[in-house]
Amino acid sequence: MYPVLKVNLLIIGAGPFGLSMAAYAKHLGIDHAIVGKPMEFWRRHMPQDMYLRSTVDWHFDPLGVYTIEKFLETQDLKPADVDPLSLSFYLSYAQWFQTQSQIEVVPLFVRRLDLISGDDHRFQATTDDGQTIKANHVVIAPGFKYFSHLPAELVARLPPGRFSHTCDLIDFSDLENKRCLIIGGRQSAFEWAALLHEARAAAVHISHRHESPAFKAADWSWVNELVEGMVENPNWFRRLSQEEKDDVVRRLWVEGRLKVEPWLEARIMNDTVKLWPRTEVSDCQVEPSGEIEVKLSSGATLLVDHIILATGYKVMIDRVPFLTAGNILEKLAVQNGFPVLDDHFQTSLPGLFITSMPATQDFGPFFAFTVSVRTSAKLIGHAIAP
Repeated sequence: MYPVLKVNLLIIGAGPFGLSMAAYAKHLGIDHAIVGKPMEFWRRHMPQDMYLRSTVDWHFDPLGVYTIEKFLETQDLKPADVDPLSLSFYLSYAQWFQTQSQIEVVPLFVRRLDLISGDDHRFQATTDDGQTIKANHVVIAPGFKYFSHLPAELVARLPPGRFSHTCDLIDFSDLENKRCLIIGGRQSAFEWAALLHEARAAAVHISHRHESPAFKAADWSWVNELVEGMVENPNWFRRLSQEEKDDVVRRLWVEGRLKVEPWLEARIMNDTVKLWPRTEVSDCQVEPSGEIEVKLSSGATLLVDHIILATGYKVMIDRVPFLTAGNILEKLAVQNGFPVLDDHFQTSLPGLFITSMPATQDFGPFFAFTVSVRTSAKLIGHAIAP
């Protein structure tokens, strides 16, 4: 039996949001523990050779000390030398940030989380190896994996076992000389297409309902000021009218969804990759030969071997397994699948905070991006610090 670990703050999740939170908790002198495997989603659900849309100023440190630019200085590099940021570089930065910030991550996963009574701590977490952690406060910083979106009406048309979501397809070696259909029209669809081409797929089709996005660099310059300003004005987004919220979402959509990075163009425009804009899958059948015959709404018919869903992520907080395993979910205020949060990311259960993508309903779409990790850490830290 393990001894029970008791802390003031338990951070569940060791991705960018969790690591940033741990660094700020340490700065504020908050007794804490962080559990998870550092950058696990990034390591296990992103292709090794991919590049990120993150910019060098999207660092993890709320104190502005251990920044990506500082990390570059240690290697005698300039931002232009690493533009665009590769996944391997970003993971190296995350490891360096963790080391410099002296963040010790408990490499375990939480199996269940419960609200407890009759104890000097409000929450009890049980890890996958049976360890118990009790905490006065809990910050949940979940990765996107829980929220991979598989549209039911689309999946119903697809043959079981012959399709994958992008987060589950990061090794392309089995698709050499195979024909693939990617459904989706955003950055991930185009990057997976490039990687499949480079892995020597025989053909890569991309079907999406809208016009093909432009190969044009996204302009994120306006985002930083808004996100950083929320430290002093955390309810800025929620106080906007619905029309104003839609305008913010639309502006981010234009940058993040109607554009794909220009460094993809040369990797996409070749004889292997074929774009099918303004189309949807209308029918899908497996032929006796094992080929998948896909009919598009345009009337075109494709023969492919595998289908990839670049359909993004959709928050449904009841898909977080350790919440459903314990008694938290039944007590949690939820709206549209999102937890209801206050100005400091606190849920309807005092002491329980949720950040990252589940915070986008109350704090805006920026919280699906790492640009928001520092603001998140500061607002939560200020709510917890004595």
